[in-house]
Amino acid sequence: MKTYLEPNEVDRIEQAAECLRDKLLVRLLARLGCRVSEALGISVSDIDFDQSTVTIVHLKRRINLSCPTCKQRLSRTARFCPGCGLMVEQAVINEREHRRHRVLPVDDDTLDMLKDYITRGGLVGVNGHRLLFGLTREYAWLLVKTCASRAGLEQLVNRETGQVKGISPHRLRDAFATHAIKLDGSSDGLRLLQEHLGHQSIATTMKYRKVSGDEHRDWYQRLWSTSSG
Repeated sequence: MKTYLEPNEVDRIEQAAECLRDKLLVRLLARLGCRVSEALGISVSDIDFDQSTVTIVHLKRRINLSCPTCKQRLSRTARFCPGCGLMVEQAVINEREHRRHRVLPVDDDTLDMLKDYITRGGLVGVNGHRLLFGLTREYAWLLVKTCASRAGLEQLVNRETGQVKGISPHRLRDAFATHAIKLDGSSDGLRLLQEHLGHQSIATTMKYRKVSGDEHRDWYQRLWSTSSG
């Protein structure tokens, strides 16, 4: 059973989509390697056709807990406040939105598809923004799963845990990262991939080295391939 999607399999999923909107969503997930929430948030104003780029906005909600008496920040398991020393019966919840932006290059074929889609008027107005897709996250997941099923691709397996997973938007992101590392697994390549995917830690990016091939096994076999016995 496969661990990740190959580029030709991603193409099959895209071709299995029944309309330009669905093809474009699969294409952006696979060619940009973006998260499904990021793809669904792309508006026309985020696309720079002159520079061949798309600006991705990643929104995260951070929840902080604080002491109701002295406002000292608390851990999730704290029973006593480290500031005033009082027992904390109910912490105050502060929720904040944190936005990160990154600008991603886009290949010419995908830009042409974007131009065609926008020209046809497939946009959705939301809060003053002209979004490419007026879809929910749940519908996007179902769409990718359905296209994969039509293409005869339904399951992947996690090499480390053995867990079997279906094809989803995140598997397209994984396919992008794996393809990138196969082409360039150097330290510079990993750094560029980290920046492209929006990973805060290089450790998150490094996991794709395990997925992308059998470097360790090949290395070990080479140690003994010339041994005289």
